[in-house]
Amino acid sequence: MRRTTVSLDDDLLRELKARAAREGIPLGRLVNDLLQRAQSTPRRTRRKVSWLTFPGDGVRPGVDLDDRRSLYDRMDEPPSRKPPR
Repeated sequence: MRRTTVSLDDDLLRELKARAAREGIPLGRLVNDLLQRAQSTPRRTRRKVSWLTFPGDGVRPGVDLDDRRSLYDRMDEPPSRKPPR
Protein backbone atom coordinates (compact mmCIF):
# COMPACT_ATOMS: atom_id res chain seq x y z
CA MET A 1 0.00 0.00 0.00
CA ARG A 2 1.30 3.46 -0.88
CA ARG A 3 1.25 6.52 1.33
CA THR A 4 0.09 9.94 0.23
CA THR A 5 -0.73 13.31 1.72
CA VAL A 6 -4.27 14.68 1.43
CA SER A 7 -5.56 18.03 2.66
CA LEU A 8 -8.86 17.70 4.52
CA ASP A 9 -11.23 20.26 5.99
CA ASP A 10 -10.64 20.50 9.76
CA ASP A 11 -14.26 19.63 10.62
CA LEU A 12 -14.23 16.64 8.28
CA LEU A 13 -10.98 15.36 9.79
CA ARG A 14 -12.44 15.61 13.30
CA GLU A 15 -15.53 13.65 12.17
CA LEU A 16 -13.39 10.99 10.50
CA LYS A 17 -11.16 10.61 13.56
CA ALA A 18 -14.20 10.26 15.82
CA ARG A 19 -15.77 7.67 13.52
CA ALA A 20 -12.53 5.70 13.33
CA ALA A 21 -12.34 5.71 17.13
CA ARG A 22 -15.97 4.57 17.45
CA GLU A 23 -15.38 1.76 14.97
CA GLY A 24 -12.03 0.86 16.56
CA ILE A 25 -10.05 1.09 13.32
CA PRO A 26 -7.14 3.27 12.21
CA LEU A 27 -8.01 6.55 10.46
CA GLY A 28 -6.12 5.51 7.31
CA ARG A 29 -8.15 2.30 7.00
CA LEU A 30 -11.44 4.19 7.42
CA VAL A 31 -10.51 6.74 4.76
CA ASN A 32 -9.33 3.96 2.42
CA ASP A 33 -12.56 2.00 2.93
CA LEU A 34 -14.73 5.08 2.34
CA LEU A 35 -12.83 6.00 -0.83
CA GLN A 36 -13.06 2.44 -2.18
CA ARG A 37 -16.79 2.39 -1.51
CA ALA A 38 -17.29 5.77 -3.20
CA GLN A 39 -15.21 4.68 -6.19
CA SER A 40 -17.16 1.44 -6.66
CA THR A 41 -20.60 3.05 -6.35
CA PRO A 42 -22.15 3.49 -9.80
CA ARG A 43 -22.48 7.12 -10.74
CA ARG A 44 -25.87 8.48 -11.68
CA THR A 45 -26.18 9.44 -15.28
CA ARG A 46 -26.27 13.16 -15.79
CA ARG A 47 -29.32 14.82 -17.23
CA LYS A 48 -28.95 17.13 -20.17
CA VAL A 49 -29.55 20.70 -19.08
CA SER A 50 -31.00 23.34 -21.35
CA TRP A 51 -30.05 26.89 -20.45
CA LEU A 52 -32.47 29.72 -21.08
CA THR A 53 -30.57 32.76 -22.29
CA PHE A 54 -31.57 36.33 -22.94
CA PRO A 55 -30.11 38.88 -25.32
CA GLY A 56 -28.03 41.58 -23.71
CA ASP A 57 -24.63 43.13 -23.27
CA GLY A 58 -23.08 40.19 -21.40
CA VAL A 59 -21.61 40.36 -17.93
CA ARG A 60 -21.91 43.72 -16.16
CA PRO A 61 -18.65 45.65 -15.65
CA GLY A 62 -16.96 44.75 -12.38
CA VAL A 63 -18.45 41.25 -12.21
CA ASP A 64 -15.93 38.45 -11.89
CA LEU A 65 -17.77 35.14 -12.32
CA ASP A 66 -14.91 33.36 -10.54
CA ASP A 67 -15.38 35.53 -7.43
CA ARG A 68 -18.68 34.69 -5.76
CA ARG A 69 -18.49 37.55 -3.25
CA SER A 70 -18.04 40.23 -5.95
CA LEU A 71 -20.88 38.66 -7.93
CA TYR A 72 -23.22 38.80 -4.93
CA ASP A 73 -22.15 42.39 -4.19
CA ARG A 74 -23.03 43.41 -7.74
CA MET A 75 -26.36 41.54 -7.57
CA ASP A 76 -27.33 43.57 -4.50
CA GLU A 77 -26.82 46.85 -6.34
CA PRO A 78 -29.85 48.51 -7.92
CA PRO A 79 -30.05 48.04 -11.69
CA SER A 80 -28.56 50.81 -13.78
CA ARG A 81 -31.01 53.02 -15.65
CA LYS A 82 -29.66 52.88 -19.16
CA PRO A 83 -31.84 54.34 -21.89
CA PRO A 84 -33.19 51.70 -24.30
CA ARG A 85 -31.35 51.37 -27.60
